[in-house]
Amino acid sequence: MSQLTPSGDSAPTEIRLRRASRVLEVAFPDGPCYALSFEYLRAHSPSAEVQGHGPGQDVLQIAKENVAITRVDPVGHYAVRLVFDDGHDTGLFTWKYLRELGAGFEERWARYLKRLEGIGYERKVRA
Repeated sequence: MSQLTPSGDSAPTEIRLRRASRVLEVAFPDGPCYALSFEYLRAHSPSAEVQGHGPGQDVLQIAKENVAITRVDPVGHYAVRLVFDDGHDTGLFTWKYLRELGAGFEERWARYLKRLEGIGYERKVRA
């Protein structure tokens, strides 16, 4: 039986850091499995530094295309703290939020790329 958080969200059955492909794989007991890029996770960190303190206060993250995750630290039975090599480590990625990021990837990623394009930023991805 999978463990539930206080909000009723199932804990992932597996979280795997894939450094070479630069993705965090998250599998849930009811079937969904997501491969979330490090850049996507950094750009959508739930921290106040990224999300702000209210609606419309989020801060566009630029130059994060080559960021790496150096550690995945468990936080209780409800979240993980992702430690990025740019020093960012304040966002707690709850199981619910990781599921939302996976399920909403296409829309969120397209919005992020459009915002970068809107300020004239050109992503520079290392090969």
